[in-house]
Amino acid sequence: MSLHPVARQLLDDAAASDQPNSHLLPVEVARDNFERMFAGMDVQEVASVEELVVATGEEHIPVRLYRPRAGGVLPLVVYLHGGGWQMGSLASHDGVCRAIANESGCAVLSVEYRRPPEAKFPTAPHDCYAALVWAVDHADQLATDRTRIAVVGDSAGGNLAAAVSLLARDDDGPELACQVLIYPATTFDLDRGFDVELEGYVLFRDEVQWHKDAYFSTPEDAKSDYASPLDADLSGLPATFVLTAEYDPLGKAGLALVERLRSQGVPTEHRQYDGMIHGFVQFPDLFDDATVAIGDIGAFLQRHVGTA
Repeated sequence: MSLHPVARQLLDDAAASDQPNSHLLPVEVARDNFERMFAGMDVQEVASVEELVVATGEEHIPVRLYRPRAGGVLPLVVYLHGGGWQMGSLASHDGVCRAIANESGCAVLSVEYRRPPEAKFPTAPHDCYAALVWAVDHADQLATDRTRIAVVGDSAGGNLAAAVSLLARDDDGPELACQVLIYPATTFDLDRGFDVELEGYVLFRDEVQWHKDAYFSTPEDAKSDYASPLDADLSGLPATFVLTAEYDPLGKAGLALVERLRSQGVPTEHRQYDGMIHGFVQFPDLFDDATVAIGDIGAFLQRHVGTA
């Protein structure tokens, strides 16, 4: 399918602008630019939004709990935001979390993990896993069901969601009902993980390399199962839904992860959204497929955490 015309216009406008790409800017400026993309967007109403804090050793990380309805015990989705590990926040992904809460009927706990370059790997996956464990330990306080938990993430957050599932398995941690990986980064071997034929469709190889350089202290870290799940033992992971976009440089590596999950016995669903670009799910005002994808995610979660 041809590139969606709105996506084409977005790419053309970006190319014509005088704003450098993120990897050409100081990280704080790149972060501010990323946040501005989502400022002022229309968001759905939910029953409640609560700001909380998770203690991870001597550190404390903010989390935000969304409830689609008042009262009762709800299944829980732990949501891990994208933004290339260095960018993104609770605020940038507020709209997505609200939409998933309403569509799935689950409470959603969004996690503001510590980011590189200030906090190197494995800080981010460990923060995300700590948030999952905290949520299980505090299920009564959160009015959530500790036996019905899913992990969801987009892009870098999809990478972290896969890492959390692996950590939960390897640590004999909380049992997850399912995971949802939205156009995830699956490997830091960029020869396999970045499709050069789609260079410039939102992402640039140099930009991904910039994130990689900031995230890791050593080349060996990038080969860890919790950094590059495409090369991990995936057996025993929960039911998985992988979403990919047709015009996404990360898409082929996402498809490769689907194949490996299925080959190792993990019940895996996949949908490619034709004509779409990386990040499309955050723009329901621009793309009908963003709303379709949220509906697909909600339906998958309902089937696996029991809200259907």
